[in-house]
Amino acid sequence: MGVSGCALARARRPGGAGESGQMTVEFVIAFPVLAAIAVIAVNAGLFLSECAAFDRAACEAVRVHATSPAFGASTGEACGAIGADLAEGFSRDYLATSVESTEKAGGMATYAMTLEFSPTLFGLGFKSEVFGVSLPKLTHRVEHTVDPYKPGVFL
Repeated sequence: MGVSGCALARARRPGGAGESGQMTVEFVIAFPVLAAIAVIAVNAGLFLSECAAFDRAACEAVRVHATSPAFGASTGEACGAIGADLAEGFSRDYLATSVESTEKAGGMATYAMTLEFSPTLFGLGFKSEVFGVSLPKLTHRVEHTVDPYKPGVFL
């Protein structure tokens, strides 16, 4: 084979002189995709965590303020008290809460609490887009119907 055969074998080997820097180029191409996946995964976990906490807090706030209202208190006053409790418990830059109430037949009242989540970039505050991809706000809604004439009863 001689010298020319040995040089040919070296040129065909993977990782030879013709492939230097290939891993760097592959990393530069793959990094934005990996970063976007990490942002999505972190925000999904944070959203699910906040939803679980919101469910418990909303149920507790309705139980405390709406199932046994004071004499002459309206659903609007209970709605305001529920909203104040939830706003205090979820006072982060990326969260917003709202409460609505509707009266049903028979004196029943339905309270609808909404949690609005704005995606973050690893906790660095609100970012509306990452690498050109817009991040929409996510909402989670919880409804509880109560009978104010039966203290502590959820329907």
